[in-house]
Formats: sequence, C-alpha cells, structure tokens
Amino acid sequence: MTIFKRIKKVEIMGIKSFQGARKVQQQTAKTNNTPLQVKDYMTTSLITFRPDQSVENVIDTLIKHRISGGPVVNERNELIGIISEGDCIKQISDSRYYNMPIDNESIEKHMVKDVETIDGNMNVFDAANKFLNSKRRRFPIVENGKLVGQISQKDILKAAIKLKGQNWK
Repeated sequence: MTIFKRIKKVEIMGIKSFQGARKVQQQTAKTNNTPLQVKDYMTTSLITFRPDQSVENVIDTLIKHRISGGPVVNERNELIGIISEGDCIKQISDSRYYNMPIDNESIEKHMVKDVETIDGNMNVFDAANKFLNSKRRRFPIVENGKLVGQISQKDILKAAIKLKGQNWK
C-alpha cells in the first residue's frame, strides 16, 4: 500500500513541477518581443493579376517569376480571385480536348473566386494549422477591402526557422 502512495505522490509532484516550468516559459515568452503575427512574415511585394489577362500571359508570368499562382485584383486593388498553375493547366487541358486555342481566354473564367483569406494579426502557428486543415499553398491578407499581402507555406517555414530556439506562444 505504501508503494502505491509513493507512486501517486511522485506522479503528482511531476505534474506540479511541469506546470511550474510552463509558467516560467510563459513569463519568458511575454518578455520576449519576438514577432509572431502573420503580418510580420507575409510577403507584401506581390505579383498580381487582372481578371482580363489572358491565360497564356499568366502562364508566362508564373514561369518567369517561378511562382505557383497569385491573387487577382481589380483596378482598386480589391481581391477578386486567385489563379494558380492548376487553374492554367485545367484550361490547357480543356482547350486541347475541345481543340480550341487559349489565346483569347481571360483568367476571369478560370480563377477561383471564393477566396479564403487570413487576418494579418493571426499568430503564425495558427496560420500553419490553417494551412494544414485547408490544403492551400497561400492565403491573401486583406485590410479595409484592399490586398496588402500574402502568406505562403514557405513564409511559415521561414518564420519557424527564425523563431527556432525561441519560446512558442
């Protein structure tokens, strides 16, 4: 019976010391001013597209800049869609199937219009979780209706490496 009591006492003590250490970590994290928000790691100089651009022009831009897609904005820099390599490939496949040229096709018909965005004030680790749950490669950041940046999976990885050795919030 005494052995059981000792084991129980050790387990409780282990939990108490763990919680104590956690409190110390939280206090350290509060004093550490390391930026952890999406807006601190997002890309702000974006290659954007217009809805009237041709699919062929978008393909050329994607290849030239080695990107996999980008936001589509109107003349007021309001986000209206996203175009990706996959959207372009689908258009190429459809045009070949129907034996139609892709020259005159605008991306407005092929872009994703229902775009999910991320708040720039979101924690980068919450954003990482959103990437995992949505299977997206990038999320635009919109403030006051205007496109202000974009966060990609690569940006999250860069943030994690930069924060390596820091306390996670």
